[in-house]
Amino acid sequence: MLKKIGEIAARYDALSNLLSSPEALSDMEQYKKLSKERADLEEIVGVYREYERTEAEMNAAFAEAERESGEMRDLFREEGYACRDRLQSLEERLKVLLLPKDKNDERGCTLEIRAGAGGEEAALFAYELYRMYMGCCERHRLKWEVVDLNETELGGVKEAIVNITGKGAYKRLKYESGVHRVQRVPETESQGRIHTSTATVAVLPEAEDVEVQIDEKDIRVDLFRSSGAGGQKVNKTETAIRITHFPTGIVVTCQDERSQLQNREKAYRVLKARLYEYYSERAAGAEAASRKSLVGTGDRSERIRTYNFPQNRITDHRIGLSLHDMESFLAGDIDEMTEALARAETEAKLAAASDGD
Repeated sequence: MLKKIGEIAARYDALSNLLSSPEALSDMEQYKKLSKERADLEEIVGVYREYERTEAEMNAAFAEAERESGEMRDLFREEGYACRDRLQSLEERLKVLLLPKDKNDERGCTLEIRAGAGGEEAALFAYELYRMYMGCCERHRLKWEVVDLNETELGGVKEAIVNITGKGAYKRLKYESGVHRVQRVPETESQGRIHTSTATVAVLPEAEDVEVQIDEKDIRVDLFRSSGAGGQKVNKTETAIRITHFPTGIVVTCQDERSQLQNREKAYRVLKARLYEYYSERAAGAEAASRKSLVGTGDRSERIRTYNFPQNRITDHRIGLSLHDMESFLAGDIDEMTEALARAETEAKLAAASDGD
């Protein structure tokens, strides 16, 4: 492991020398590419340099302990043992930093929420999830752009599609994909019985233009009038957009903006995200989880997380973690859960890497 990191450190130094040379500025595209590569290596090289310093301090402390006696020998040994503990901690950090990175982590994303089983109660829960993720984005200063919002008469949501931009948006929300289940007594329930409903969530990484090229011959763009529940957002002109991609059958609708151009731009971004995921999965083959298996059908039994209102409990079934503050969680304070999921994934990767060795 240390040999591999030593090679990374050597590459980092070589990049530093290249970027400080006058020739580097002659090609700005190449300069940006090299700068990004160097920035990607900066954290692991920084930890490696700290590891080297700590190892040198440990060796020096133990060497001094051999030459000293009495109280001074004990002090040097204590310093050496403290350095050894730090080395173990730094080694664990280096193992994590060496794990393959998800190239999509720093990108924006498209968030899709759909009501599942449970009728109007499922639509009301889908709207609560919509508000929850909006609150999370506000906390982390991520930009929230509604593409399509299909509302119900009672204030629920049948479907919501949102573009989220900002560094690390996908990394923060990617673990939310799947079926979310709610258990509670609906307001419309006269006998106080607990009902179970579901909503599905999909989080798609934003695609860059160079990765997804859309041939105009492969799509059809339809214009229609925007509409909403109870006559909301009704527009007398055809500003809403529906894009159909023939090769994949993917259909994207956007009617949130009053401008046809704005709706078209948002719809294209969602289409690119869906195509990026579609073609990435095909390239990865059978090992990649398909979007359908990731999100599921919306049936009550297929769930990644349960929101139990009577017990004020949110349980993520993938890692068995339960939290007990429904109000804060639904307000967007979901970091404790998502960070635990990220740690679990890292631990699983480390275990797999150890088995491979």
